[in-house]
Amino acid sequence: MIPLRVENPSGRIPIATIVLIISNTLIYFYQISLGPAEEYFIYKYAAVAHSITTFNPAHPASTMFPPLTLITSQFLHVSLLHLLFNMLFLWVFGDNVEAKLGFIRYILFYLMCGVSAGIFQVVTSPNAAIPLIGSSGAIAGVMGAYFLRFPKAKVQALIIIIFYIRVMKIPAIIYLGAWLILQVIFGAPTLGDETGGVAYFAHIGGFIGGMVLFKVWEKYK
Repeated sequence: MIPLRVENPSGRIPIATIVLIISNTLIYFYQISLGPAEEYFIYKYAAVAHSITTFNPAHPASTMFPPLTLITSQFLHVSLLHLLFNMLFLWVFGDNVEAKLGFIRYILFYLMCGVSAGIFQVVTSPNAAIPLIGSSGAIAGVMGAYFLRFPKAKVQALIIIIFYIRVMKIPAIIYLGAWLILQVIFGAPTLGDETGGVAYFAHIGGFIGGMVLFKVWEKYK
């Protein structure tokens, strides 16, 4: 289910969301421009569970203070497709959440959700020595906030099931609820896995962190 848009206009230009999309895009193209040095760049700024839990570098390039990588890793991506899908989800769901929090609080919220996602992934695979990168955990937090605050908003989603292709309008609570359930289903077999792949528990941790943080921040403005 690929989200195309949400029928819930905020009436504002989502400046913070645009800034995040531009930042992620520029960093990605800088990253791939490094050629052979890209590996060192990734290991320096990626979150590596083994480095975070032991403070022992997993790679010669792992020179950054390990906890800080829970933030820097949010701006790295594996591929152009990885970047495009993440930015699409951020664009679709970021608008309304940003409108509720405001520029500064939304940026902080986004980064904190990413940290929550990283911690959740590290806790479930503490000895993994592979880089954890991507903004999907932070974006999952935005989706968690959307699930909580705009459950009735209609999401226009592209549904692709083999040869069945259709655009449907789905309430956000159903779309995002189904997304979270899929993360749990696909993530359960990977619990403790240290070989890489999709960081499902980062998605789950980001989503839950987003719901909790948004609830607290909205209450104490």
